[in-house]
Amino acid sequence: MKHRIVVLGAGYTGAVAAGRLARRLHGDDVRITVVNAEPDFVERVRMHELASGRELKPRPLDEVFKGTGIVLRLAKVTGVNVSAKTVALDDGEELGYDTLVYALGSRVNDHGIPGVAEYAEQIASRPGALKLRERLAGLTAGQTVTVVGGGLTGIEGVTEIAEARPDLKVALVAAGGLGDWVSTKGQAHLRKVFAGLGITVHEHTKVARVEADAIVTADGTAIPSDVTVWTTGFAVHPIAAATSLETLPNGQIVVDDMMASVSHPDVYAVGDAAQAKGSDGQLLRMSCASGTFTAYQAADALAARLTGGKLPNTTIRYFQQCISLGRKEGLIQFVTADDRTKQSALRGRIAATYKEIICWGAYVGVANPMLGMPTRKRHITQQPVATIH
Repeated sequence: MKHRIVVLGAGYTGAVAAGRLARRLHGDDVRITVVNAEPDFVERVRMHELASGRELKPRPLDEVFKGTGIVLRLAKVTGVNVSAKTVALDDGEELGYDTLVYALGSRVNDHGIPGVAEYAEQIASRPGALKLRERLAGLTAGQTVTVVGGGLTGIEGVTEIAEARPDLKVALVAAGGLGDWVSTKGQAHLRKVFAGLGITVHEHTKVARVEADAIVTADGTAIPSDVTVWTTGFAVHPIAAATSLETLPNGQIVVDDMMASVSHPDVYAVGDAAQAKGSDGQLLRMSCASGTFTAYQAADALAARLTGGKLPNTTIRYFQQCISLGRKEGLIQFVTADDRTKQSALRGRIAATYKEIICWGAYVGVANPMLGMPTRKRHITQQPVATIH
C-alpha cells in the first residue's frame, strides 16, 4: 500500500514541498495529494499589482505539477483530525493521510480593530485583491484611498496604487515612522518616492476604528477614506489551533528543527503556519523568504526519514528585504542572517529590476523545485514515525 502524503495548501511553501517530495520519492511507494482552494498558483507577492489593475499571467497548478505524479484536489480544508489522521473538505469528503504537510499559510490580521471586517479591503489573497481592484476602478478623480500599515505590504500597496491612479488622493497610516526599520539611506529613498507620488503619510498614528468613509485614530482624528486597505500584518489560519497539535497562542504549530510537529511528528508544518527558527535560533518572521527554506527542510527531512537517508541541515537565514515602489522604483534593503538591517541597500530602477527577478525566481522555484539538483527517486525503506498522543 502506498504511503499517503497530503499537502494542505499550494502557496509558495506547499507547492515547493510537494514538488520536492515528488522528485525525491518513488511513485510506486507514495501518493502525494495537494489540496488547494484555487486552481491557479497565486503569486502572493504580486497581489498589490493585481489590485492596482495589472494583469498577471495565470499559473495553473495542473501545469505546475504536470509530470510529477502529484494529485491536485481542488477543495477548501474545513478541519483536520490528527488522531484519526484525516482531513475534512468543504464538499463533505475526508482524506486520509500517513503524513501531513500543513501549509495553509496566513491571512490578514485585523488586530480586533472595530470596522475592519466590515469596511476595509485587503491584499493578502487573490479574492481580496480582485475585490479591491473593482472598488478602485469605481473611484473618480479626487476620491481618497488610505492604506493602513507601514510594513512591506502597506508600502508596496500604497505606492502601486498611487502610481496607477495619480488622480486619486492616496495616504498611508503607519504606527511607527515611515520605513523606520530600513537604513538611513533607505528611509530617505522612501520619502523621496512617496513625495514624488504625492502620497500623504500619517506617521506614529494608531487606528481606533474604521468607518465606511473614514479612519478614526486613537486621538479621535478622522482621516477621510473612500476606500480603506488594511495591511497591518498576518494572522495564522485557525484550523491548526482547533486540533490537538501543540500550537502557540497565535495559532502557529510548534515544530522541531526538521519542521515536524513536536506533538505529532507525522505532521510537518511549513511557512507562516509554523513556529520556525533560523540557524541562529531566532524566530523567523512570516514571509516568502523564510517560508521557502522551511519547505526545503520539511520535504528533505520527510524524504530522508522514509528512505533511510541523511537528515538535512538547511541553513534558514535572511539576505535582504525586497520592496517594490511601483513599477519603476524599488528598495533592496540588505540584512544580516538574523534579519538585522545593514547600511547597504539598492535603490531606484535597479532595485525595481532586482525585485522583479526575485519574484520571477520564486515562481521558477515553485514550478521547478529541484531545478539544478539530482532527481533520483528513492524507494521507501522505513516505517512512518509513530504519532505521539
